[in-house]
Amino acid sequence: MPRKAMRSLCCVAKTPSNLQPPLTLTPRQSLESAAAYGIIESAADIIERWNTETSTFARVTSLFYEDKAEAMVFIQRVNDLQKTMDLLVREDPNSERLMRAHRLMEIAMKRLQKEFYQILSMNRAYLDPESVSARSSLTSARSSYSDFPEDDDSNTVGDSIVEVEEAAGNVMTELRSIAECMIGSGYAKECITIYKTIRKSIIDEGVYRLDVEKISPAKAKKMSWEEIELKIRNWLEAVKVSMETLFKGEKILCDHVFESSDAIRESCFSAISREAAILLFGFPDIVSAKISRKGSPLEKIFRLLDMYSSIAGNWRAIESIFSFESTSVVRSQALKSLVSLSESIRSQLKDFESRIHKDSTKVAVHGGGVHPLTTSAMNHISLLADYSNVLVDILAGSPPPDRTLLPESYFSVSDSDDSPSSELAIRFAWLILVLLCKIDRKANHYKDCSVQYLFLTNNLQHVVSRARYSNLKHLLGDDWVRKHVAKIKQFSDSYKRLAWGPVLATLPENRAVEMSAEEVKERFEKFSESFERAYGKQIVCVVPDQELRDEIKLSIARKLVPIYREFYNTRRSAIEAGAGGGVRNLSSVVRFTPEDVENHLSDLFSGEGTSGSSYVSSPLSCLSRQSTP
Repeated sequence: MPRKAMRSLCCVAKTPSNLQPPLTLTPRQSLESAAAYGIIESAADIIERWNTETSTFARVTSLFYEDKAEAMVFIQRVNDLQKTMDLLVREDPNSERLMRAHRLMEIAMKRLQKEFYQILSMNRAYLDPESVSARSSLTSARSSYSDFPEDDDSNTVGDSIVEVEEAAGNVMTELRSIAECMIGSGYAKECITIYKTIRKSIIDEGVYRLDVEKISPAKAKKMSWEEIELKIRNWLEAVKVSMETLFKGEKILCDHVFESSDAIRESCFSAISREAAILLFGFPDIVSAKISRKGSPLEKIFRLLDMYSSIAGNWRAIESIFSFESTSVVRSQALKSLVSLSESIRSQLKDFESRIHKDSTKVAVHGGGVHPLTTSAMNHISLLADYSNVLVDILAGSPPPDRTLLPESYFSVSDSDDSPSSELAIRFAWLILVLLCKIDRKANHYKDCSVQYLFLTNNLQHVVSRARYSNLKHLLGDDWVRKHVAKIKQFSDSYKRLAWGPVLATLPENRAVEMSAEEVKERFEKFSESFERAYGKQIVCVVPDQELRDEIKLSIARKLVPIYREFYNTRRSAIEAGAGGGVRNLSSVVRFTPEDVENHLSDLFSGEGTSGSSYVSSPLSCLSRQSTP
C-alpha cells in the first residue's frame, strides 16, 4: 500500500480549536451508553403515548383505569428512566440525552400526578376509612371461614369478602406504586400535596358528618343543658367511629401508600388528621367546665363519666394511631381533657354527698314508704358503681373517707388493704352510710313509732335491693348485704311488735285458764277495739317491695290469727251461753271472726286504705331505735 495512503488511515485530521474532540469511550462505556439510549427510547415510547399535552385520548383517559398492565409498565419505565438519569448525570450533566430524559420525566410526572389525583378522587368508596380499616378484619373473617366446612352461605360471604378486599387492595397498591415512583424521581412534594389535600378533605368531612364542631367556652356557657347533652351524645358516637374507622383507616392507608418513607408517612398523617383530632378531643375540656358548676343536676355527672370512659377506653388506640412526635399534640389534648373531666367528676361527687347531708325536706312520705331522697340517691349510687373501673383512676390520689368513721358492724375492711378497689369500696360504703343516717333522722317526722320502723324497713330494703342487683354488690361484698338484710329484719320485727303487739296482748297468754263469761266478753271487746285501732292506722301504710310486703303480712298473720282462732273457737260459746245463745248478741260483742282478721290483714300495705292516720300519736311511747333488739 502506498505510504501516503497509510498516513491518511493512521493520522487523525485536526479539528478547529472551537470544537471539542469526540468523546473517546471504552467498550464498557459504549455498552452502557447504548443501554441508556435504549432505556430512554423505551421510556419515551410509553410516556409520549400518555402525554396529556399531545394526545386527546391521554387527556381524557385514565391510564390505570384503561389498562392496569400498561400502567405498571409505565411505572417501571419511569423508574428505569430515573436510574439512567442518575448514571448520565455522573457521566455528563450537560448531555443531550440527559436533557431529553429530563423532559420525558416531566411529562411522566404530570401523567402520574393526574393518575394519583384521579385514583384518590374516584375510589373514595374503596379508600373510605371504614373500608380500609376493615381490610384486616375481613382477612381475619375470611381465614376464620376456612376453618369450617364449606356451604353455600359461607361461600357467598367468602366471595364477597374476597371481592371487597381485592378491590381495596388493588387501589391501595396502585397508589403506593405511583407514590414510590414520584418520590424516587424527586417529585415527593407534588405527590404529598395531592395526597394531603384530598385526604384531609375526607377526614374533615367525616368529622363534620359526625356533628363535631368547634365550640368556644363562651358559646358553651350560653347553651342549654339539652343542647349540651345532645352534643355529648353525638360526640360519644363520633369518638367511637373516629377511633374505629376514621383515624384508624387513614393511618392504615397512609402507612401503606408511603411505606417507603417514615418521614413522609408522619408528615402526611399529621397534616391530615391533627386538626380534626384536636377538635374532637378538645370538646370535653370545654364542656366539662360548664357541667361541673356547683348545683348542676346530678345526672350530668354521668355524661362526664361517659366522656371520660370514651377517652380512657380508647387510650391505647390514641397512643397507637397518634404515635408520631408531630401528633403528640393530639395525645396531649386527650390527656388534658381527661384531667379536666376528672376534676369535674370529683367536684360533682363532693356536691352529691353534700346534697344528701343538706337535704332538708320535712314532709313525711305517705304511709312510711320509700323517701324520694333514698330513691334518687340510690339511683345515682348504683349507676356510679357501673363506672367503678374509671372511678378508680379518677379518685386515685384523692383522700378517701376516714375508715374509723365506718362502724365495723356496718362495713368491714382491712386496715392493711390500701388497694384502689378497696378505697373505692370505702367511698361507696360511706355514701350509703351518709344516706342511711339521713333517712334515720327523717324517720322522726312520723309520730307513730311503728311507722318510723316501717319507714326504716322500706328504705333499707330499697337500698339493699339496689345494691344486691347492681355492681354495688361486687364493691361492697356479700358480707355487707347479709348484715343489712339482717338489719331489715330487725326493723321489720320492731314494726310488727309496736304495731301489732298491743293487739296480741289483748288475748290471754294462758289459753287454758278458766274465764268467766264477763271476762271473755271483755277480752273480745278489747281485741276488737285494739285490732280496729291498729288496722285503722296501718291500712294507710305501704310496703312497695312485694316480697317484703308478703313476708310482713304473713308473719303478722301467723302470730295473730292462730291464737285468735283458738280463742274464738273455745270462748265464743261462753258469750253465747251468757247471752241466751243468740247470734245477734254474739256479733255485738265479737266483731271479727278469724276469717275477718285474715281478710283485713291481707289488705295491708297496698296504700289504698283511707281510714285512720299514720301520723296519729301512738298510745305507746317511742322506744329508742338504737336499743331495739
